[in-house]
Amino acid sequence: MISERSLELFKKASSEVPAYKVFLKSHNFDPKSVGSVSDYAAIPITSKKGYLQTAQNKRDLMWSAATQGPLWFCSTSGSTGEPYYFPRDDDLAGRGAEFAEAFLQYSSYGPGRTLVLMGFGMGVWIGGVITLRSFEIAANRLKAPVSFLPVGYNKQEIFKALRKLSPEFDQTVLVGYPPFVKEVIDEAEGEGIDLKKLNMRLMFAAEAFTETFRNYVCEKSGAANPLLDTLNIYGSADLGAMGYETPLSILVRKLALEDPLLYRDMFGQIEKTPTLAQYNPDFIEFETQDGELILTSDAALPLIRYAIGDHGGVFSYEEIDQLLRRYKISLGTEIAKAGIGHTIRKNPFVFVYERTDMSASLHGIIIYPEFVKEGLLKPELTPYFTERFTMATKHDIHHNQFLQINLELQKGIEGTVALQQTALKIVRSAMITKSSEFAEVSKSRASQRLVQIVVWPHGHPRYFGPGTKQQWVEKA
Repeated sequence: MISERSLELFKKASSEVPAYKVFLKSHNFDPKSVGSVSDYAAIPITSKKGYLQTAQNKRDLMWSAATQGPLWFCSTSGSTGEPYYFPRDDDLAGRGAEFAEAFLQYSSYGPGRTLVLMGFGMGVWIGGVITLRSFEIAANRLKAPVSFLPVGYNKQEIFKALRKLSPEFDQTVLVGYPPFVKEVIDEAEGEGIDLKKLNMRLMFAAEAFTETFRNYVCEKSGAANPLLDTLNIYGSADLGAMGYETPLSILVRKLALEDPLLYRDMFGQIEKTPTLAQYNPDFIEFETQDGELILTSDAALPLIRYAIGDHGGVFSYEEIDQLLRRYKISLGTEIAKAGIGHTIRKNPFVFVYERTDMSASLHGIIIYPEFVKEGLLKPELTPYFTERFTMATKHDIHHNQFLQINLELQKGIEGTVALQQTALKIVRSAMITKSSEFAEVSKSRASQRLVQIVVWPHGHPRYFGPGTKQQWVEKA
């Protein structure tokens, strides 16, 4: 869904951004061949590896004016564990605050005094610092009585705040990765905290979750209205918040989940529940190629036909409306029944689902196979294990998330509890070394349960059958 806006951005970048000019030349692509929106799909696709990391310095990737102004940087580890630093200017921060403004504006508890507990990791990663800044910008725009406490990935500090500070406010917004927020909610009662007295609202990011999960955390925390009082951000270190759940998008996904045929027509034949968000086309535009999302957006570092590595699809508001009508569902009627007419923005929709073949997600952290491979190559493990493994994000009977890593034993080696514990210690250490985000999470005492090792006999058909390409990440 590309408009003239993206076309003009391409023309400007192809003449003003040094690295982008080099990129197009290396692909033997003449920018003058793009005369209209219909030509846009012919432009070569950029990516972090194929474009951003090939530039000699950040300045060559940015607008000249942006290099002279104040910048914020955030980091992502990427598939190799090497950090990449993305610049953000005030303009991008302002546009990225839209999700926070909408969430504050449409609380089911009204516009009272609000406490925001920022439970993302506070550091070089985009989650904590940038989201905190987004809320600050949004509160200033709305002139709303919002206060902030950047507790970070620290349950004990959150419990202290819920116990001592939250009762002084009309409502509390708890922000964090879905599994972490759930842990806080599950353990609050044991900490002597009655969440249902605090008018809780919940905001998430970094991974999709089911409506069963949403209903669970809302019921357990007392969040009054799942449509108005929960929100999941679709974001990235590259651009920040690219889209976000709205009461409308949550409603539409709920309707799709009630009818398998509608769900298939909306999201295709995928096994995982996707996040369905809306996005502002004045800020970002999406298209798809072979099921992969391609984005174009202006920023201090402009991105043109950028493959962010996510799979999904795009709908206009009108396309969603028409699709529902084919299943005898009136969107207008459903909006009225849900009481969310005052929140409606007819922005386009984007759905995104986790890639099952390249990485796993643990507490909002992307875990790449390379992290585990690093541990298996340690001399303490190589005599006992092959380099083959499969990992999967799973949940125990209490809905707590963990990463299960299935390791293949060498021929003739028998698995023991001691060997299993050694493997867990070394692989977990490698994950800490390769991922600064996981290193931050690992400081928590509860993090010991987040990774589980299961050892399998050599060649076991469950994960290590002969004659097959190793599947590093187990499909759902």
